[in-house]
Amino acid sequence: MGCFECCIKCLGGVPYASLVATILCFSGVALFCGCGHVALAETVTILEINFYTNLKENVLLTEVIQVMQYIIYGIASFFFLYGIILLAEGFYTTSAVKELHSEFKTTACGRCISGMFVFLTYVLGVAWLGVFGFSAVPVFMFYNIWSTCDVMKSQNMTVQMDTFCVDIRQYGIIPWDAYPGKACGTILQTICGTNEFYLSYHLFIVACAGAGATVIALLIYMMATTYNYAVLKFKSREDCCTKF
Repeated sequence: MGCFECCIKCLGGVPYASLVATILCFSGVALFCGCGHVALAETVTILEINFYTNLKENVLLTEVIQVMQYIIYGIASFFFLYGIILLAEGFYTTSAVKELHSEFKTTACGRCISGMFVFLTYVLGVAWLGVFGFSAVPVFMFYNIWSTCDVMKSQNMTVQMDTFCVDIRQYGIIPWDAYPGKACGTILQTICGTNEFYLSYHLFIVACAGAGATVIALLIYMMATTYNYAVLKFKSREDCCTKF
């Protein structure tokens, strides 16, 4: 019975909200970073083969994508450490709640750190909304290409195939002076039939879903850190037991 009570006490001190948010955050960031990294590499291959005749024009795009891939490495490392820190802070604050009527006291430093986590989590939440919106752009682009190819397959008259075109320059990915910059007719059908296209399309979808999962995780973190800070602020009052 003593072991059972000890286990119940340990389970009661687990910050389940922070734990769920950490698992969701790790999963979302892993999907976004892993799938996004591979999808960017495959997209460069598609552009070099089908939308550029002068590969010198592609130098800037290649450098930008390489920078984005390095940024992905940094995002993965940062969120791994930040998730661990927030989970540890959740365990600390949950212990404070469980020992509300004991001699447990908080310090000004602890409250300051908790307040910093609240601010930083809100900033990350707003920033990651932008990342989520940005990750939807390649999904939209690939969906337009795929839907155009699907319409072409449904056409019975092959004479009209050259009227179907996809201009990548309008998405701002490549410069307007790039040649040819667009694909039409049979070339477009060939692009849609390649493994690189379908792999990139599905990887961008998964990366966008991972970004969405990270947004949800950060929303949970926002609620958890705000509540944790409120608890620590409440514990700092000398008459907290009568004001609760």
